[in-house]
Amino acid sequence: MSIVRTAIPLVLLTSVLTGCAGLQKTDWPKCAAVGGVGGAALGAIESSSWAGWGALLGGGLAAGYCWANGDGDEDGDGVPDSRDKCPGTPRGVQVDANGCPPAAPVVQEEVVVQKEEVIVIRDVHFEFDSARLTATDKDRLNTIATRLKQEAPSARLSVSGHTDSVGSDAYNQKLSERRAHSVTDYLVQSGVSRSSFVSVVGAGEIQPVADNATADGRAMNRRTEIKIQR
Repeated sequence: MSIVRTAIPLVLLTSVLTGCAGLQKTDWPKCAAVGGVGGAALGAIESSSWAGWGALLGGGLAAGYCWANGDGDEDGDGVPDSRDKCPGTPRGVQVDANGCPPAAPVVQEEVVVQKEEVIVIRDVHFEFDSARLTATDKDRLNTIATRLKQEAPSARLSVSGHTDSVGSDAYNQKLSERRAHSVTDYLVQSGVSRSSFVSVVGAGEIQPVADNATADGRAMNRRTEIKIQR
């Protein structure tokens, strides 16, 4: 019977010391309390007067063992060092069960497709008083044709021709129409689908973008515009 009485407190104290290894250093008061109970039980086996000394000794040993062998938390994030996969986390930063800050959500940047765009062709000047394209004009339009062929099949193209104010309104209207059709025909010959063109019109001289009183202004007004609607 005395063996059992002795064994029970010993098992209790051993369990406390072993269990402290799974606790944090800051849990030493718990170890001390339980160790004190075990120590008191051991002391009481011999004499009731030994219970107090046993409690003091058991509590001190358990607290010391817990502090020496307990799991620390050096970065103070609430996750023991043995399980902390991100040591050194700055204080105050919220962490997950592994001691790591939650991964920042991946923000998918939305690709904004411009619904409408206008290509202004000012360096296609045609032959004098004509809608016939020059070799230089064709080189310029080849680059534009390559661009337009890369557009989605659903893109709608609108072509408009414009002139300066030299000449009569009626003449400039007809000239702008011929030039708009001339540009469109060349782009189709270069591989742009004719079905992509929803309108080909001439605006004559009524939509200037510069002053017709100057040579530079008139050159800017002699233009063809291609509107792309996606």
